[in-house]
Amino acid sequence: MLNLAPLLQYFISGLTNGAVYALIALGFGIIYNATTIINFAQGEMVMLGALCAISIYQLVPSLPVAFLGGVIIVSLVGLVFERLALRPVRDPAPITLIIITVGGAVFIKGVAMLIWGKEAYPLPAFSGEAPLHLGPATILPQNLWVLGLTVVLVLALEAFFRFTLVGKAIRACAYNPRAARLVGIAAGRMVQLSFGLSAALGAGAGILIAPLTLGVYDMGTMLGLKGFSAAIIGGLGSLMGGVLGGLLLGLAEAFTSGLISSGYRDAVAFLLLLVVLFLRPQGLVGGRQ
Repeated sequence: MLNLAPLLQYFISGLTNGAVYALIALGFGIIYNATTIINFAQGEMVMLGALCAISIYQLVPSLPVAFLGGVIIVSLVGLVFERLALRPVRDPAPITLIIITVGGAVFIKGVAMLIWGKEAYPLPAFSGEAPLHLGPATILPQNLWVLGLTVVLVLALEAFFRFTLVGKAIRACAYNPRAARLVGIAAGRMVQLSFGLSAALGAGAGILIAPLTLGVYDMGTMLGLKGFSAAIIGGLGSLMGGVLGGLLLGLAEAFTSGLISSGYRDAVAFLLLLVVLFLRPQGLVGGRQ
């Protein structure tokens, strides 16, 4: 008789990880839409969010304060990063800007190592650690927080781009920067805002996953690469594509780890990336090429 308990457990784990990848993928998509570049420092924003929230919690033991404080600090880092590292570039070719983001990621990781060291720091779960039973499987309350807040953030982001003037201005700059400037939209400011918004999403993802994995200075590298893979798989530049890519990637990892071997957990992300690039380069949802 088929035992469904492990499969359900893998499914829950995959959804949790996939939700985190989706938030990171959305950050990649926002900046790509605004600038047509890939911000490889996005993973370090995830790491900064987790470590900043942990440090704030040690000073003020309040999880809401730690969450909001971590998101605000990292959003400011994203704004400053765009202003100091990218905007002054005289030759703003996409490849030049991408190389700068890679260098920025290395710099941010080094600064984080100097500040926090190489130790792993815990962050308490948002509402306790007593597992809940879902049929034959168990689920931690933090998993529900990850899934629930991811849904809220995705819906809020969709509403921001559809119904606010600032969101519409960012979309206008993404579709046609020259036309946006002609109607009075400050394209440079919209680009900077997209970096801040992307950093905020990354910080939120890092804070959500910190109670499950601990916070450490090098946690952002692999998370960033998997978020990038999720963005490509779903369709770079598409909000729903990023969510779909993140969930598919998380489920593929979970079932590969459970049914085959945990040693292939990281490899499956890049295998899926290669398959999509070969068969459907625009992604599953067909974002901007």
